[in-house]
Amino acid sequence: MYIKKRYSFGMTANWSKKPFIFGIIYSFATGSLYVFLADNYNMDISLPWQPVSVIGIAVSFYLGFKNNSSYDRAWEARKIWGSLVNNSRTFGSAVCAFVQGENAPEIKKEIIYRHLAWLTALRYQLRLSKSWEHTEDRLKGKYNPTISEEYFEELDKEIIQYITEDEFQTYRRKSNVATQILHRQSVMLQDLREKNYFDDFRHMRLHDLIRSFYEDQGKSERIKNFPFPRQYASVAYWMTVIFCIIVPLGMLDIFTDVHGSLRWMYVFLSGLVIWIFFLMELIGDYSENPFEGTYNDVPISSIARTIEIDLREMFNDKDIPSVLQDENGFLM
Repeated sequence: MYIKKRYSFGMTANWSKKPFIFGIIYSFATGSLYVFLADNYNMDISLPWQPVSVIGIAVSFYLGFKNNSSYDRAWEARKIWGSLVNNSRTFGSAVCAFVQGENAPEIKKEIIYRHLAWLTALRYQLRLSKSWEHTEDRLKGKYNPTISEEYFEELDKEIIQYITEDEFQTYRRKSNVATQILHRQSVMLQDLREKNYFDDFRHMRLHDLIRSFYEDQGKSERIKNFPFPRQYASVAYWMTVIFCIIVPLGMLDIFTDVHGSLRWMYVFLSGLVIWIFFLMELIGDYSENPFEGTYNDVPISSIARTIEIDLREMFNDKDIPSVLQDENGFLM
């Protein structure tokens, strides 16, 4: 997630420069062909601007629909992780208040640390690459677990801070590590209830919070594993391509009566229109997968670190990490 006031024009142009370069080259080639055919064969390949503009309006409406839908996916993902923050704080506070008896401090630490292990596993699972995501633009290092071997290698380095090596090894054979961590958390809470560390009412309240974590995980996985419908994404792209192909031909109709060097202004204007439409398409395209590990992601690493700080401070833990800082304006 980019947290500065706005992307600079240079960053925006660099990110979307290919459509503009293509538009300039294509418009220049179209204009040159128009001049050649007009001078040598008296042929006119321009198109009336009115129908071209109508097509442009239709494409604009469709891109607007796609961008709104993509934004809804991104905003829903942020709301899910906002709920996860609230539920985690409630869980940490409940654990610190409810667990009483012998070895209570050690038990509280184990439960809260296992919750942090669950957050870590969930983060890594959500950033595993999918075929429809922009895997070529993913960040490197810890945000780029692309295959199962790398996934467990990188996950091992972080999660071992919170649970034992033996416990983690029991999860490696499972298809969904985060799910199994919560299951083990539930089993431990039941065991503590049987040993009278808290009563039935408090046990049920803690189990309700486990259920809320499963809900937050399931909602996140729904967005991660179900792509923005490909028919909508594909139609938006191809409509943009078709419109951009005919834009220079429509621009030629406008500039027919313009004489001199000003006539070639149509090359820049056509390239600019092509760039704007592709930019709108790209914005929607890069917003529809909020967990793919690119710069416009929901900052789940930062959110997880905030949760960790809050929960560890509840039982006065030592060596609490600091808040994650942005790098060049990007917060992950």
